Amino acid sequence: MNSTARRSGGGLLEGLYRVVMRRTSVYATFVILGAFAGERAVDYGVHKLWERNNVGKRYEDIPVLGQRPTE
Repeated sequence: MNSTARRSGGGLLEGLYRVVMRRTSVYATFVILGAFAGERAVDYGVHKLWERNNVGKRYEDIPVLGQRPTE
């Protein structure tokens, strides 16, 4: 395989390397923002799953709780 042909093709991983991982500052920013976005996505998913599995069992779902008795 000719090395010049291989370099000119470029690929997804090579493009990712050129854009993100070539400089340490850009790579560190990418990792920190990726971790933040991943944490937010997991938190949202777990919260929705928790609400779906506990419908009718939460404090907000019980109508008599939190109400003052009428005189």
